[in-house]
Amino acid sequence: MKTKYIVGFFAVILIFGALLTAGYQISYERIAERSAAPDNEITDTRSITAEGEAAAEDASGEEGYYLCEMQGFVVVYLSDRQTIYEMTEIPLSDLPEEVQQEIAAGKYIADKDELYGFLENYSS
Repeated sequence: MKTKYIVGFFAVILIFGALLTAGYQISYERIAERSAAPDNEITDTRSITAEGEAAAEDASGEEGYYLCEMQGFVVVYLSDRQTIYEMTEIPLSDLPEEVQQEIAAGKYIADKDELYGFLENYSS
C-alpha cells in the first residue's frame, strides 16, 4: 500500500516537472521572437571605418558633422549628410526635449572636439 503512494507521488512530481519545463520553454521562445530584430534593422554593430572619399574629405580639413536620428539612436554623419561617421548607442529618448528636436532637424557640430564633447556628455 505504501509503495503505491510513493509511486503515485513521484509520478505527480514528474508530471509537474514536465509541465513546468514546457511552460518555461514556451515563454522563452515567445521572448526570443519579440526580441528578434526585423530584417530592415541594423544588427551589425562593428565599428565603421571611413575609406575612399570619406577618408579624403576628413583628411582635407573640411570638418563638420551632423547629428541625426536612426532607429531611435543618435547617429553622426559627415558634412555631406550621407556618409555615416559613427553610430552611437545613445537613445534619442534619453536626451532632453530641446536636444531631441535639434537632432531631429539635423544638429550641426563644427569640429571633432565639440562632437566628442557632446557625445561624452550624453553617453553616460
